[in-house]
Parts: sequence; structure tokens; C-alpha cells
Amino acid sequence: MEQGQIEAIQKYEAIQFKNGLFTKTNQWISEEMPLTVYLNGKETTTMLCSPVDQKYLIIGFLVSEGMIQQIEDIKELTINEEDGLVYVEADLVERKATDGYLRRCLTTCCGRGRAGFYFANDHQTTRYIDSVVKFQAADILKSAATLLDEASATHSKTYGVHSGAVVDQGNLIVYSEDIGRHNIFDKLYGKCLEQKLKMDDKMLVFSGRISSEILIKVSKMGLPCVIAKSVPTTLALGLGKDLGITIIGRMRKDSFCVYTHKERVVFL
Repeated sequence: MEQGQIEAIQKYEAIQFKNGLFTKTNQWISEEMPLTVYLNGKETTTMLCSPVDQKYLIIGFLVSEGMIQQIEDIKELTINEEDGLVYVEADLVERKATDGYLRRCLTTCCGRGRAGFYFANDHQTTRYIDSVVKFQAADILKSAATLLDEASATHSKTYGVHSGAVVDQGNLIVYSEDIGRHNIFDKLYGKCLEQKLKMDDKMLVFSGRISSEILIKVSKMGLPCVIAKSVPTTLALGLGKDLGITIIGRMRKDSFCVYTHKERVVFL
């Protein structure tokens, strides 16, 4: 995997206060742009994102939200970067998914008595991950260290983006970064779909925090394990148990915590 290639930054003049003094400085700032998606001529959504990997962002979004079933349904995808517009022509567009996008849907999760999914599309497109794969502790430490310390060139300059990668036996095979943490997962999913990667034996490592929305994204991708630098939320842990996903957090150079489906993590 090529590292350090993704950048969407520009210099901006600022005044820095340090050691009791104000000085002029030029700082790298992360770029942000709106991207409005038209699916078969109908305005579907507007995303705020980093202006890189937009194609994969759109592919991952449309499939994960159930608006199309597979990448092959897309017949044409045109991006007008100057105006921030995307035009997608696709077969077999799911009317229920496009009409129900972001409509709140309080359900019980997997027969439990607590609220599970908050939006109609999530209830329709999440899946239980039934995988017997085992992950080596050494591979988990290696993959997290590579992402957090080496891969994100933009983050090291601006501290203004999230980064994430799909990992196979400790090696980062698909990488992306964005100002929006949700966008990371759609971009990664789009790349995995294009490359037709098998997902049920891989991990996803992420620079941010695992919330319930992030956990749902992982479920839609079909990944059995997600690794994050920070601790997960209570809703994410409940969904992780119900959806068959191993959640790993509190990543440090020599340690981590496994919160759900602990049987998948081994030390040999």
C-alpha cells in the first residue's frame, strides 16, 4: 500500500502564541468541500468531505445505504469538482432507501429491549458478522502503529483529518483519510468493492472513536473486527455484541483492550 500520498491541504496565515510571545506563522489547513449527489437525476444528499477519493466515497455511500445493491449497478459516475456536484446513473435504485435516507427509525436491536438503529436504512442494511477468523495480537499492534504513526501524511501536517485502513495480517491494504469520520468508512468500502476484496477475514483500523454510527458502518462492510485509538461508546458496545463484531480500543504502542467477541483475538 502506498502511504503518505493523500493530501488535501493549503497554507493559511495565522498568529501563534508561544512562550509569552505572538508571532506570525503559516499553518497547513485541511481542505473541506460540499459534494451534492444526484442519483438518476434526483438530488439525494450533500456531503461535507475532503476533496480526495470522491469516487470511492460515492460508491461506498450508495452501497452501504442500500440505494444500490452492488458496484456493478453504477452505469456512469461523473464528478464536477469545481461546482461540487456528482451525477450517478444506476440500475436497480432502491426507492425505499432513497426515500428513507436519514429518516429516524427506532427499533429494538436483534430482539433486545433497547433501541438499536436510529435510521431506516440502517435497519435494512446492517448484517450479523458470522466469522470464525482469529486475529493475532502482534498484527493488531503492528497495524495500529502503522496507521497512527506512519500512514497519515495529512494528519501529521494539520492534525485536522481522520484516517483509516483495511488490514490483512497486520498489513494496510486499503487506506483513506477525510475530515469526516463517517466518510472514511464509505471511501474504504468503495475501494474494497472496486477491488472485490473478501471482507470476512480482515480488520479495520481507525484513528478516531467508535460510536454506534461507526459500528453500523463496519457491519455494512462485512468486517468482523474494528480497532480504534480511543474507547468505544456504550451504544457501540451493545451493537458490537449483537452484530458479531470484535471491538478493540485504547490502542497504545504495546497494549490494547478487547471489548466484544474476545474469542477472535489470540496471542501465540
